[in-house]
Amino acid sequence: MQNLVKMLVLSSMFLSFSFYWSALVGATSIYDVQPQQIHLSFSDNARDLVVTWSTMNSTNEASLVEYGIVESNLTQVATGVAKEFIDGGLAKRVQFIHRVKLKGLLPKQKYFYRCGSWLGWSSLYNFLTIDSSADWSPRLAVYGDLGSENPQSLSRLQKEAQEGLYDAVFHVGDFGYDLYEEDGQLGDRFMRQIEPIAAYLPYMTSVGNHEEKYNFSHYKARFSMPGNENGLMYSFNLGPAHIISISTEFYYFINYGFKQIALQYDWLTRDLEEANAPENRTVRPWIITMGHRPMYCSNTDQDDCTKKDTLTRVGLSLFHWFALEPLFYKHGVDLALWAHEHSYERLWPLYNRTVMNGSLEHPYTNPKAPVHVTTGSAGCREERDEFIQKLPYWSAFRSNDYGYSRLLIANKTHLHLEQVSDDQNGRVVDDFWITKDHVRGYLDHEL
Repeated sequence: MQNLVKMLVLSSMFLSFSFYWSALVGATSIYDVQPQQIHLSFSDNARDLVVTWSTMNSTNEASLVEYGIVESNLTQVATGVAKEFIDGGLAKRVQFIHRVKLKGLLPKQKYFYRCGSWLGWSSLYNFLTIDSSADWSPRLAVYGDLGSENPQSLSRLQKEAQEGLYDAVFHVGDFGYDLYEEDGQLGDRFMRQIEPIAAYLPYMTSVGNHEEKYNFSHYKARFSMPGNENGLMYSFNLGPAHIISISTEFYYFINYGFKQIALQYDWLTRDLEEANAPENRTVRPWIITMGHRPMYCSNTDQDDCTKKDTLTRVGLSLFHWFALEPLFYKHGVDLALWAHEHSYERLWPLYNRTVMNGSLEHPYTNPKAPVHVTTGSAGCREERDEFIQKLPYWSAFRSNDYGYSRLLIANKTHLHLEQVSDDQNGRVVDDFWITKDHVRGYLDHEL
């Protein structure tokens, strides 16, 4: 009888504790409120950073980031919010995505941080803030089309990111393949896979065709980009460059409406005009764009870029509405970064299918048109794309090795890009500089 009473008391205590815990966090295990998928991004002001992470259940607590310049003494605390995200699949799987902005960070300073709530904290991570001026040299890893399956370049990128080779990452579309699959669980896996990069470096993104499901809902929910358009279009300044990210997908998924194409075109026009104002272009003479689907390519897969009149290049319908290539040319875009093709291809300076080199001997010195680079070979389950046999007159170099690009914005007159082959153990297979002594565009002037 005495043992029965003890059992009843213990059972009652256990049930009370379980009820209290469930009521407190709405979770079935501690893991459900533990931070995961942690990643950084620049805010509207690149001197501020946003920390984003997920929990599988609501914490019913403030979303917190504790940070500081001393590893053992995180004296600063920033507070943010969590939003419920419901996957569009049949299971209607739920997770909570937390965002916290870190403001007023010191330039060129190493910080340590952890994120979470009093119900669960992440591991300790660190990041190095950028120089807040235009007189420094950003180092970037650039790639697209990185999947959860066959992510061949991932381990090398993880290692280089943690060794301090880069100041940020540009992921030019196509994440995970696909984020929505398995009711979003594949997306969770992918975000955990990039955490060893993205928890240490700002991970800046462009949307790709593989994010289309449920009107790009996974992309818009999971990434925290500058601006007010859910990361589908935005711009920011980085050293001597103005960076612009656009959605090429508006032109191909018109089932979501034509309005988004017009809105982006108007936004992009205004952004380029502002970037070209003398007081801005003199300080940041480089304009670099990134968007998923390229205007030109010499692959064999019959994608739009293999055709003469690519939609993003010439625009819609017979009237060439919202054509991007004339806009890039008019406003002096220097470098256009693309992905989508599972290969690497560098073009000669090009406009309207016409090569416009700076000179025969030095094509990338004062080029007379944008330089296009496609870098979509980071690794995915769809494997690599082949090229047509003959090199087109407008293509300078191409490789379908798995790999990624490194971009150095050296100063106001020099920009360097190289392509790393993961197939060849990190060997650099392409290496070139773009140099200029004046700004090209409708407001030509010397630097």
